[in-house]
Amino acid sequence: MSENSHRDTIFVDEAVILEQLEYPGRQYILRVHAPQCAEKALPGSFAHITCDPSLPMRRPLSIMSADPDSGEVHFLYKIVGEGLSLLAQKKPGDRISVMGPIGKPFYPDNERRRTLLIGGGVGIPPMIFLADHLNKDTATDWLPLVLMGSELPFPFDITPSQLDAGDIPATASHGLELLERQGVTSRLASLAGLEGCFHGFVTELGRDWLLGLSDEERDEVSIFSCGPTPMLAAVAALAAEFSLPCQVSLEEFMACAVGGCAGCVVPTRTANGVAMKRVCVDGPVFEAHTVFPPAA
Repeated sequence: MSENSHRDTIFVDEAVILEQLEYPGRQYILRVHAPQCAEKALPGSFAHITCDPSLPMRRPLSIMSADPDSGEVHFLYKIVGEGLSLLAQKKPGDRISVMGPIGKPFYPDNERRRTLLIGGGVGIPPMIFLADHLNKDTATDWLPLVLMGSELPFPFDITPSQLDAGDIPATASHGLELLERQGVTSRLASLAGLEGCFHGFVTELGRDWLLGLSDEERDEVSIFSCGPTPMLAAVAALAAEFSLPCQVSLEEFMACAVGGCAGCVVPTRTANGVAMKRVCVDGPVFEAHTVFPPAA
């Protein structure tokens, strides 16, 4: 992909809010009608949203799902600061400006059909989008496993899973109902004592699962992740431990979100040394080892 190849796929929709669902922990799922964004969105891409006319700065939100047929785009967000607090006050029928989709998405390798998707907190939405994308891709027999961690109640219906998750502790007994209905295996982790969740870090579940695979099965694994930086660093270390390819989606504060201001740069490792890359357009998805180099 060339550096600027994405720029003809960024659109601005005057989107109509269809629904806002509130969940514990000041979490919200937002449904909007944004047909241009829905048409081009891919797992890992995001949108830059105007929260209120009183605020000139937009806010970046990861896309949780997009339906080109209906024109719907769904987001999950947690109130942090004034902008998202104002967004949470919007009602069905209100209009907001949605600029997107933006950024480099995930690129699954169809030679590694065992995909381990690890999401944490508001990094969960891209994992749901990717799981759905893989599930609908009939060209490859994908075998996704979605592991999610949260210290807040999950803003989804959870249910005892009937799907095999391999060598994962029995205390991780529940999954997301929306994935369960699709036949996609998921398990949950939390340190908050949530029902059906493994008490520990989500990366511990990932490590247990990987240890339970044969060498041949492990050779088919690739890892994808989005969440807080400490979790992503742990996911990158897990991938390095098992010599597995891993892509991570970074979360950063952004101003323009289209590469002009360079306000979201992060250091990355390249063949020519350290280079500063913009999370908005050079990412948000990066090869994990370029952002979190393996320990010496």
